[in-house]
Amino acid sequence: MKKLESTQAPSASELISKRIAELADWRGGALGQVRAPLTKADPAALEEWQWNGSSGGSPAGSLCTGGSYKSVVALTFGNGRALQSASASLR
Repeated sequence: MKKLESTQAPSASELISKRIAELADWRGGALGQVRAPLTKADPAALEEWQWNGSSGGSPAGSLCTGGSYKSVVALTFGNGRALQSASASLR
C-alpha cells in the first residue's frame, strides 16, 4: 500500500530545526546553543519563519532573530524589555 504524504506544512519550529541541522559546521551548533535558553526563557513565545530563515514579527514583538552567514552567526534582539528575561537564562 502506498504511503500518503502529509499535506500539512511543517511548523516554524520544524523548519528552524531543519535549518540548524543543515548547518553541519560550527554555525548549526552555535545557533542550537543559543536557541535552547531563549525558548526556555519564555515557553509561550512562538517561533516564526520567514522566507530568508529569520524569525518574523509577532503581535507581542520579536524577541530575537537569528541568521547564519559564511563566517558568523548573528542574533538581533529587537525588543529590549524581552531581552532582560532571555539574558537571565543565558547566564
